[in-house]
Amino acid sequence: MRALICGAGIAGLALARRLSGHGWQVTVVEKAPAPRRHGYMIDFFGPGYDAAERMGLLPRLHELGYQVEEMCYLDDDGRRQAGLDYARFARAVNGRLVSIMRPDLERALREQVAADVDLRFGCALTGIDDAPEGVRVTLADGSVLDADLLVGADGIHSTVRRLTFGPERDFVRHLGFHTAAYVFADPGIHTLLGNRFCLTDTTGAQMGFYGLRDGRVAAFTVHRTTDPALPDDPRRAVRDAYESLGWIAPQALAACPDPAEIYYDQVAQVVASRWSSRRVVLLGDSCQAVSLLAGQGASLAVAGAYLLGELLATSDSVTTALTVYERRWRPVIAEKQRAARRGAQWFLPASRARLRVRRLVLRLANVPGLAAFFGTALVGKSSATIEALSAHDRDLGQPTASTSRR
Repeated sequence: MRALICGAGIAGLALARRLSGHGWQVTVVEKAPAPRRHGYMIDFFGPGYDAAERMGLLPRLHELGYQVEEMCYLDDDGRRQAGLDYARFARAVNGRLVSIMRPDLERALREQVAADVDLRFGCALTGIDDAPEGVRVTLADGSVLDADLLVGADGIHSTVRRLTFGPERDFVRHLGFHTAAYVFADPGIHTLLGNRFCLTDTTGAQMGFYGLRDGRVAAFTVHRTTDPALPDDPRRAVRDAYESLGWIAPQALAACPDPAEIYYDQVAQVVASRWSSRRVVLLGDSCQAVSLLAGQGASLAVAGAYLLGELLATSDSVTTALTVYERRWRPVIAEKQRAARRGAQWFLPASRARLRVRRLVLRLANVPGLAAFFGTALVGKSSATIEALSAHDRDLGQPTASTSRR
């Protein structure tokens, strides 16, 4: 069986790893000319951690990961206002957590598929001919590829989704924020941060910083805006949005690199009524973006890819696998998206009153008796394990244990 995966991000690479391990012939095409170098730190836990363990990925992830001691909020004078002890958080999720730069997670997955998968960068998809017996894809250079399955793992702004299901405006739900990430060199700031993830204790706009092992500093930003349109000059947009912040923000803004070195996008969710059509299926952010407000986008991308790969390997047909994949995974995603929308007001408070409430909640999260409660809240209500999700039942009319509880 032949699979063509559009998108060499976390979801696409994880599926490539799973399918190649099951004997599929896999080609991955990515429109970017090279692997992404910029991105932000993520806390990788939950169902994706379980899937990564089953794929033998955890040792490499922990090797590339960081030992973060604390997430803390500081005011314009650098005084600590609130924080969260990472050791307590880790215990609340039974130690099954790794803090890692998003590009490093992609790197670990690329390493796993390098020998078995045809991975092509600078390769854009321009046309799709989807038929019951297979799919034919046209690339920007005029070449044509045939496959038994086309997977759109090409993110929020998915080309596969647009060509198969319709325009982006029908699927992308702007949540009222823009976000950016970049890396810069400043030895003084690097020393100041230590092993902490430090954020500005601010309303409306917020910057976060952490030191990298190569001596550089990674910056993460998020600010409120009602306009989903992306700026022509992301560096200017970042400097304008965060110029009022104090502490180390002015130095970080002065060191903001060229626009090509900045990750910039709207904070959004993707809601699609269908995830598949004949031999085309959507995966990861192209159909299930929960937004960075949910905190588990990468984990859900890996877990969803693992589930889809297992179903494709064990089902009696591609069509059956795609049907079961959506039926089992959609409720998990819907719950995470609801939680993210509810929590948006606390992710970046719009008022000083909400800021004070967030400080109080973080103090309570450090109380030993309540740490487990907050850890469970972060992981989410879903208790479905990878084993339950990937256990194949041929009776599509019978819900699994993971879906019947919803």
